[in-house]
Amino acid sequence: MFINKNKDGLNNICGKNIANFRKELNISQRALADKLQIFGLDVDKNAIQRIECGKRFVTDIEICAFSKVLNKSYSELLED
Repeated sequence: MFINKNKDGLNNICGKNIANFRKELNISQRALADKLQIFGLDVDKNAIQRIECGKRFVTDIEICAFSKVLNKSYSELLED
């Protein structure tokens, strides 16, 4: 049976990195959600919270938006 989780049981590998990069920019989860919405990604603070703690899957479209908003490369977001 295929399990769609990371080795640590999380649903994504970028959530911790997104949280760290967001904190480096000193912005809240709500502010990050607002910036993502400007880029056309419809997410709210609760979605950001679930992504950062690994409870939510992240699509490639979302990775692209996070990359632009956080000014980080895809590989930086996906480093394990």
